[in-house]
Amino acid sequence: MKNIKKLFVLLFVIAIAFSCDDSSTLIDDSEDVLTGNAIVGGLVKVGNPLITYVVGSGNDYTASGTIQQGRVATTSVDVYKSFTDNFTGAKSNRELLTTISVTSTNAGDIASYSYSFSYSDLISGLSLDGSPLPTDDSDLNIGDFWTLEYVSTTSEGNVVKNANTTKVAVGTRYAGVYTVVDSEYWNSGSFLGNWNGTEVVIESVDASIYRHVGHAYWDDQEYFFTVDNTTGYITVLQEDLEGNGALINTSPIMTCEGSYTYEMIPCDATTSVATPDDVNGKDQLEFTVGYFRGVGATREFYEKLVKN
Repeated sequence: MKNIKKLFVLLFVIAIAFSCDDSSTLIDDSEDVLTGNAIVGGLVKVGNPLITYVVGSGNDYTASGTIQQGRVATTSVDVYKSFTDNFTGAKSNRELLTTISVTSTNAGDIASYSYSFSYSDLISGLSLDGSPLPTDDSDLNIGDFWTLEYVSTTSEGNVVKNANTTKVAVGTRYAGVYTVVDSEYWNSGSFLGNWNGTEVVIESVDASIYRHVGHAYWDDQEYFFTVDNTTGYITVLQEDLEGNGALINTSPIMTCEGSYTYEMIPCDATTSVATPDDVNGKDQLEFTVGYFRGVGATREFYEKLVKN
């Protein structure tokens, strides 16, 4: 009986603690036990995760994105640059490229930003293995790249390094980020849908070979291709970079030149083609690619990409 009375008193005390007036709270935002007093604010959304630097173009390049303002605002963002040699893996020092001032700092604001840079901006102050980066971009290797990192300063005076970065990769004409505008997926004779509106990354492997990063619904797949710059014809390679038979989802790749027959969609010189846009830069790539699971069980894909 005494134990029951003690339990009743304990429950009464707890109830009193929870019924304090509104001016007293159990959790203070400044001592949030759930976040462990983690630094908040400063998140930068990167609109250009990959920018293709085309050797000899002489172009300036622009990176952009947005900043979602919260209770803790982002007041400025420092953009740092570093360079990596694709062949040796050697990395340069890290230097400031530019500082973005953010004027729209009210909670709920979405602040847009953009900044432009040239080759001279990218190489200024950087050295690799004790030597400055070359003043002539033709001395770079396909696949070399700069990493642009974003370091925010918040209204509370905190400095936050973002996980999001921009990769400026030395590449060729058709490397870049594309949006899927038309696509089809056929499985064993049945149409199963599309992946329109998603983004696809095309990377340069060397001066002639490209990597298609991901495939349709699978981000962990890839295949390689070349482009005939005279005709625009795309040849999807039947081998990977090690010379092994190319696979998609563990099955042999189907190409227009291969031995496997497409059963549902056409695959010829008109279905895998590159169309350059020298006016607006909206290059288009079309692919017909599949993988073979047996006669009557082919997986066939068509997609049309437009460069962002």
